[in-house]
Amino acid sequence: MQDPKLLVTGVLAVIAHTIARGTERVDTGRDTGAVSIEQVLWYAAAAISVAVVAAIIWSQIRTTASTPVQSPSAP
Repeated sequence: MQDPKLLVTGVLAVIAHTIARGTERVDTGRDTGAVSIEQVLWYAAAAISVAVVAAIIWSQIRTTASTPVQSPSAP
């Protein structure tokens, strides 16, 4: 197993490096400020999918919760 102190030190070093770098931008030739319609549609589709799955699961939970519980009877 890894030493937890070493793991915490490594994570803190990465966080400190990220903070120290600040708002320095690396020019990759892409415009990263604009949001394309494709990205908006992907996020919308993901949100709708999550909502549909959550509604299905919630309806199953409500159906199961509304069924009466049979109390055990002695033999």
